[in-house]
Amino acid sequence: MDVSEKSRRPLVPGYLYSSSVSRPLGLERMISGSSRVSKAGNGGASMGSFVAQSPSEPGKIGLYSPMYYAVSAVAGIASCGPTHTAVTPLDLVKCNMQIDPAKYKSITSGFGVLLKEQGVRGFFRGWVPTLLGYSAQGACKYGFYEFFKKYYSDIAGPEYAAKYKTLIYLAGSASAEVIADVALCPFEAVKVRVQTQPGFARGLSDGLPKFVRSEGALGLYKGLVPLWGRQIPYTMMKFASFENIVEMIYKHSIPTPKEQCSQSLQVGVSIVGGYIAGVFCAIVSHPADNLVSFLNNAKGATVTDAVKRLGLWGLCTRGLPLRIVMVGTLTGAQWGIYDFCKVMAGLPTSG
Repeated sequence: MDVSEKSRRPLVPGYLYSSSVSRPLGLERMISGSSRVSKAGNGGASMGSFVAQSPSEPGKIGLYSPMYYAVSAVAGIASCGPTHTAVTPLDLVKCNMQIDPAKYKSITSGFGVLLKEQGVRGFFRGWVPTLLGYSAQGACKYGFYEFFKKYYSDIAGPEYAAKYKTLIYLAGSASAEVIADVALCPFEAVKVRVQTQPGFARGLSDGLPKFVRSEGALGLYKGLVPLWGRQIPYTMMKFASFENIVEMIYKHSIPTPKEQCSQSLQVGVSIVGGYIAGVFCAIVSHPADNLVSFLNNAKGATVTDAVKRLGLWGLCTRGLPLRIVMVGTLTGAQWGIYDFCKVMAGLPTSG
């Protein structure tokens, strides 16, 4: 077999995405065993192509094409920014429980204290940095996950990528999150300060310059390493567990093959799989979440200070029940929105 023949073999294993989605959208079945050969008009070399027909446009979006990554990034913005903003009240109570447990003793009392001191508007303090920060993070998280998943699959080759698919998920999601957190970190720093220090600022517009004047531009990234410590394990669990959970749901709980399931059912499976994955995400990443809240709240604080103040048990458990509810809901909604956006673009669902 010559080099040109080898180049026609697709390196991305077909299992990484569903082989098809419902026919009403006009999607073509993905071909995993052999690639379609498209001849260039100028007599150039032919190459394999996986394509899915868009329901709203006459053109086709090739999997792992620049347009595919752009759609993934936009879907990531839609799935992360609005969902994190919607649970701002829960996040606000959670952060205050982590910072001042004597005052915010429980979820119920925490909401009561906030309502009494700040009114209803206080529940959404910090929503602007939340929306912008997690929108930027979502674009990088999902867009680069798709990129790195293909990149590592190409390196491994079809046989090993199929055999060690969970490692592909873990490596791809970790690599994507490293980049995503660089985009998120400045917004997260301002958000925590606004939410946990009443009177510091009204929001991002006055909070960001005040933060920079106080701690310098590099102070915005003071919590980057703890943020990586929280988000990288979280995202690795989020993507790897989701992919495997969804696979198990289709294998053991749904008698109909995935390609024969309706689009609404497939998106529903993504929501259920996402919520279950979110529970694991919350538990794994919670100690680092406590660290991030502590460091961004206290000027000049260190990790050692946080451990001494909170203790190991406090790092692992303080605010955990509320975060399980919040993260489970978030993750389920995010996967549902992400796959809905992909279906609307004529792409197959995840898992």
